[in-house]
Amino acid sequence: MIPSKPVRVRFAPSPTGFLHVGGLRTALYNYLFAKHHHGTFILRIEDTDQSRRVEGAVENLIASLDWAGVHYDEGPHKEASHGPYVQSQRLEIYRNHTEQLIERGQAYYCFCTPERLEQVRQKQIAMKVAPAYDRHCRDLPKLETSDRLKAGERHVVRMKVPFGGETTFDDIIRGHVTIAHKILDDQVLLKSDGFPTYHLAVVVDDHLMEITHVIRGEEWLSSTPKHILLYQYFGWEAPRYAHLPLLLNSDKTKLSKRQGDVAVEDYRSKGYLKEAIVNFVAFLGWNPGDERELFTMEELIKEFSLERVGKSGAVFNTEKLDWLNAQYLRKKSDHEISLMLKEELRNSMFSEKNYSDEYLENIVRAMRERVSFVKDFLEKSPYFFSAPKEYDPGVVKKRWNAEAGGRMKRLAEEFAQLQNTKKEDFEAALERTAEAMKINRGELIHPLRLAVSGTGAGPGLYDLLYIIGKDETIQRIMSATEQLK
Repeated sequence: MIPSKPVRVRFAPSPTGFLHVGGLRTALYNYLFAKHHHGTFILRIEDTDQSRRVEGAVENLIASLDWAGVHYDEGPHKEASHGPYVQSQRLEIYRNHTEQLIERGQAYYCFCTPERLEQVRQKQIAMKVAPAYDRHCRDLPKLETSDRLKAGERHVVRMKVPFGGETTFDDIIRGHVTIAHKILDDQVLLKSDGFPTYHLAVVVDDHLMEITHVIRGEEWLSSTPKHILLYQYFGWEAPRYAHLPLLLNSDKTKLSKRQGDVAVEDYRSKGYLKEAIVNFVAFLGWNPGDERELFTMEELIKEFSLERVGKSGAVFNTEKLDWLNAQYLRKKSDHEISLMLKEELRNSMFSEKNYSDEYLENIVRAMRERVSFVKDFLEKSPYFFSAPKEYDPGVVKKRWNAEAGGRMKRLAEEFAQLQNTKKEDFEAALERTAEAMKINRGELIHPLRLAVSGTGAGPGLYDLLYIIGKDETIQRIMSATEQLK
């Protein structure tokens, strides 16, 4: 699909909290589509429901998008000729367009109270009819309407949906979609507080901001006929639509906070890399058509197309996300990871210690194939940052026998003789000690690892000894022989 005019798309979240991973996917797909076609990506804040607005949410949304590398071209703090980009700053625009619809007989004032609407709803439920507005005020005489407005009676404005017929449109993902008007409600367009509903604001804003493609979640598919009707009422050309599949938990239920983390901030705080998050989210519904799994943002831009987005729900598989994080972490240089490790240490129980860049890079080299997250360096190998205070009981039982203490002291004496110690020197010293004592190397290797790390597994033993150094190694051996008598 080659667009006939310059592409303009938008991501339009409500400032109700943190950025949901589903929201990030919507933003990412809009961004990739725009950049693939050398178009414009707009951020618009839809805050017409003031009761749900959360202080600081806009700043968090922008920060999360920026962190992920999804940079908008127009929007808050990047004002252009189509602004303002915050709906609460556009109320006069919506009022003017609502008046146009009323004058043309395509919308009407509704004075029904919340109490009456609830009574109608309960009656419909009792009759097993789908709840909908009964159009009580649709054909009020003009004089009565005028008198009630002059009296200051509380009201909303509703759109007039045709009684018969249907609306048909071609969705880029869903294909040919037809929805009968009889199942549509006479939607509220302007609320009693003067704020528009989503349905009016989204149409007016998308038109005035010259949006060419609306890429949004599947939950808005059933609302699209209302929006297309409004485009027709205003005499405007509607954009192309693409409704993205739902995100699902592993049990195929809709992704929700009840079953785990859903905010981008949650995954960021857990140590996921932005490259892994972006790559993972990109594949929640889209695929490149081949076996490739790892993409840079530039590669995603080059390959992305809405035609390769599927209709069925996409399962949010955290195991896959963990795997991706490990892959991207291993792609980074030792120095890059050491800088991230240094930041992790600042926020840990080891924050009071200072570690040289060389020391941290040595740890990275020793552990990079064993970790999936930067935090794993601390959790899987705390012995690089602090001598063990306790020893794994299972390993002690298996590897530390009556002779181990004496053998370790003999080994410590051999290590003490070393000068300018290299990794190979530790190995040679252990070989000499084993040979002199006429024992198998393993009878020194296993208790030695336990003594210096407190556990029975980890990176190469001689890498470990070289990194912590001769003096620390000897100190840990002597401490272990005391504690494990």
